[in-house]
Amino acid sequence: MQLTVNGKQVYAATANRPIDQDRPSVLFVHGAAMDHTVWVLPKRYFVRKGYNVLAVDLPGHGRSDGTAFTSVEASADWLCEFLDAAGVERTAVVGHSMGSLIALDFAARHGDRVRSAVLIGSAVPMAVADKLMNAAAEHKHSAFEMVNTWGHSKRAQVGGNPNPGIWMTGSGIRLLEASPPGTLHADLQACQSYTAGVERAASISCPVLFILGSEDLMTPPFVARDVAAAVPGSRTLLLPGSGHALMTERPDEVLDALIETV
Repeated sequence: MQLTVNGKQVYAATANRPIDQDRPSVLFVHGAAMDHTVWVLPKRYFVRKGYNVLAVDLPGHGRSDGTAFTSVEASADWLCEFLDAAGVERTAVVGHSMGSLIALDFAARHGDRVRSAVLIGSAVPMAVADKLMNAAAEHKHSAFEMVNTWGHSKRAQVGGNPNPGIWMTGSGIRLLEASPPGTLHADLQACQSYTAGVERAASISCPVLFILGSEDLMTPPFVARDVAAAVPGSRTLLLPGSGHALMTERPDEVLDALIETV
């Protein structure tokens, strides 16, 4: 689906289904330098179960025009404008990595628009190594390599995906390489500068689920403890052996958790 938001063309994968106001909606928000394609499995499931599904490409990502925002708050506010353009008043929101911070901020400051939230591979603060930030600023390929390597557990780097035919690290690096110059750096800046997460989390009133990987080097699960504790009544699912790329490393467990929460 192509929409116009603030004069820019925006793409959201909806499985070619029109938005139906009488159906519940699910909004999927991808991570840094990624796009809607990371949500193929859950998107397919929820569409078949009668939901409106919007796997959005944030500005400057995938098929959406514009440039990437350098703050989480700007992206969260933009989600409201996107939903207005799509004709969706209220939705569940699911975010991964940077997208989890956007989902958290969106649920905290625009709670009337959010039915439930799932934060995958999340942590506050979401620190970025200087080596990675500097490489991203210079648009070096090594920045993609660091994200891709640190983003997968050791087991994932040698194979073993439960979905036959999926090469996790191969598809991961190709997706990062497809991002426009400057996008990864802008996204990393947004993650690094977001310091209000724990404070904002305390104001969230909808059900919230954190899905974390025990072997996640990008957002170690112990870093998420404070923000998870700050969300009233939140739940946490820790997936043993998984790295940061939870949707590809542990697709079935992630989908099962989404079904219970969304």
